Amino acid sequence: MSLDKELLKALNDTANRPLITGILRGIEKESLRIKPDGSLSQEPHPAALGAALTHPQITTDFSESLLEFITAPSHRLDEVMSQLQQQHRFTAQQLGDEMLWGTSMPCLLPADSQIPVARFGDSNVGRMKTYYRYGLGHRYGRAMQTIAGIHYNFSLPSAFWAMLHQQEKSTTDIQQYKTERYFDLIRNFRRYLWILLYLFGASPAVSKSFVGDRKTELEETDDGDSLYAPYATSLRMGDLGYQSNAQKSLVVCYNNVCNYLDTLTTAIKTPYAGYQDIPQKDDNGEYQQLNASLLQIENEFYSTIRPKRTARSGETALSALFQRGVEYIEVRCVDLNPFAPLGIDEEQVHFLDTFLLYCLLKDSPETFLEEYREIQENQELTVYRGRDPELELNTGDGKRNIRDWGKSLLEEMQPVAELLDHAYKTEGHCQSLAKQLAKFENAELTPSAQILKIMGESKQSFHQTAMDIAKQHHQSFVADPLSGIELDYYETLASTSLSEQKKIEAEQQEDFDQYLANFYQQYQECC
Repeated sequence: MSLDKELLKALNDTANRPLITGILRGIEKESLRIKPDGSLSQEPHPAALGAALTHPQITTDFSESLLEFITAPSHRLDEVMSQLQQQHRFTAQQLGDEMLWGTSMPCLLPADSQIPVARFGDSNVGRMKTYYRYGLGHRYGRAMQTIAGIHYNFSLPSAFWAMLHQQEKSTTDIQQYKTERYFDLIRNFRRYLWILLYLFGASPAVSKSFVGDRKTELEETDDGDSLYAPYATSLRMGDLGYQSNAQKSLVVCYNNVCNYLDTLTTAIKTPYAGYQDIPQKDDNGEYQQLNASLLQIENEFYSTIRPKRTARSGETALSALFQRGVEYIEVRCVDLNPFAPLGIDEEQVHFLDTFLLYCLLKDSPETFLEEYREIQENQELTVYRGRDPELELNTGDGKRNIRDWGKSLLEEMQPVAELLDHAYKTEGHCQSLAKQLAKFENAELTPSAQILKIMGESKQSFHQTAMDIAKQHHQSFVADPLSGIELDYYETLASTSLSEQKKIEAEQQEDFDQYLANFYQQYQECC
């Protein structure tokens, strides 16, 4: 497999370079709210932040305590980062004595039953969101759902796709062509996602309160309060985090959109024995899960990347994808960067853009079961042993040392980074690529190694180390509060969202059972 040199040459043409500058980006960043002692906040989502159901930028994920910041898509990276910065500054002003936890693996947690599930009000759409989360808690435990991360949304502009469509002399409908090419990108992303775990994994250790009674092969630190693996990169992406024994039976095919839709809709429609013992409703008539299938909805599938299409009100994500094709892709395997107050910085984004465009421009054959298993094994190996200098990964043609393979892939990305730099009139992409190459030359430069180094030198637990980070970030936000027009904007967003939720709840609601049945009917019509 190699880069498409003809496409690269065409994109490097002076007339075509501006097409690359239309990349649309968005960031979704999760963070736990914590008390001053570093334990999980059990307070409701602050009213001053608005309504989680209807606020377009500040909401919650699984828990009332798990904030999610969402930037509006923008062609300009500085605008995306500025939005994220303002959201954090505004939130810090509203939290009182609480702070945001700065790492992916969670703070000190209470008993599982004491982790508060997010509440979205009494409307049908709000109840469904809450009941879905009840189901996640019953299936996987609530602690797992407190893990935080970065989701990076990425799309290329219509003019770019028109140029590629013409360059390749495709006779396929343009939207179908875009969908097929995004799936090409996704297959290559999955082949090489281990490189993101190595470069940006920042969760090599965890507090014992998260692990609880589960048996692991992790080692205990000298402080006796933390567990770690010496060469770990991202425990978040391993079996302690977003992995599920039940979902290991689910082989999702990314060879084309119909295979993808068929695999997931079948998992949503087919009862799963392991979940049939969970009551559908409690004694008060509240759902404890939406169904007893392997997946309640498509979002339950813990994928590292998703093809996405903006869904209309009441529409399922898969129906939107089936009806209108892929609009953008969502990268979901990036840890919070504890050394960046926002959890991500421009250097990382520059590399993500380089990597994603590389995945698109590189040949991408279909994936079959053997390679699927190798991809899974590479992910697991990199999670636990990514910085081991002796580690070898599956290449499809045998084994290769992770550092040698990583350096080779980064060198192959160089023309893509140069293309992006020429288009954006910057040096950021090549500079980021050079910094990532240095991490393969010296694993001690990786965030995961840096975390363990800080813990070792300070003789602090993971919790103490993460608390220091949280305090530093919090001080940077409260020292620069919003004011004037910026503050008015976020206060208006908050009050408007509260009004919008009240309006939704005041509208006539159909019976929830019927609402749910109508929602699930859409899965009968995909492909």
